Amino acid sequence: MLNVLLVYGLDLGIAGSAIGSVIAQVVSAGWLVAVVVRASREHGAPLTPDLPGIRAAAHAAVALVIRTLALRACLLVGTYAVTRVGTDGRDVTLATHQVAITLWTFLAFALDAIAIAAQALTGRALGSGDVETTRRLTRRMIRWGWGSGLVAGLALAAVSPFVGALFTSDPAVQDLLVPVLLVAAIGQPLAGVVFVLDGVLIGAGDGKFLAWAGIVVLAAYAPAALWAATLPHGLVAVWVAMTVVFMGARGLLLSWRARGDAWLVTGALVKERA
Repeated sequence: MLNVLLVYGLDLGIAGSAIGSVIAQVVSAGWLVAVVVRASREHGAPLTPDLPGIRAAAHAAVALVIRTLALRACLLVGTYAVTRVGTDGRDVTLATHQVAITLWTFLAFALDAIAIAAQALTGRALGSGDVETTRRLTRRMIRWGWGSGLVAGLALAAVSPFVGALFTSDPAVQDLLVPVLLVAAIGQPLAGVVFVLDGVLIGAGDGKFLAWAGIVVLAAYAPAALWAATLPHGLVAVWVAMTVVFMGARGLLLSWRARGDAWLVTGALVKERA
């Protein structure tokens, strides 16, 4: 709402978008602080920093930072590959990719809602030492991820001929966007499963595996994306590489890990090791 008001209503352009985003973030942060302070008073929990807890969280976060950097690097490599797609109509290609990656990211955040739930449910189940419930919850959330991805994919395919008009009046971009979005739509069910398993393993504290998996995915996807850019219909080929190699490799690695038992470390086992 702020962006609409500031960008279009007051004609502030990109500065209005920045101002609106900062205001929204500050309001959200203030709201969260109020929730934490109220809860701490209700339960008598101190608000002073817990240094041992901070150190433990920082140690656990290192692997997740590596994993996230690797995945972000994949997206950057994909964008770089798109810039290598021919020389004719490069502006159209880049504009189309920008619209497509924006829509893909929007759907990723929507599907990621299940992954956030997976983190909390997995952590709670393993923390209480209940491996069987963890397995059952994982199977159920995979079904939810697959189903949600299928719905998202069908919706994206249905609107692919029309949604481009919301972003640009350029007919060339609108036409090129359709096959790209159809490729993205096909990959949505897989994306739903990948996001769920990512959340499950994060909730299980399996950050070290996720870090190594991210590096392996980057090593596989980078050459595939750069090679795809040299093919005819290079932009669509890059998106095929993103769906098949980037998301496919993540799906294979995460599914293989989830089938095993190494990540099923319960709270009781952690206490015993300590």
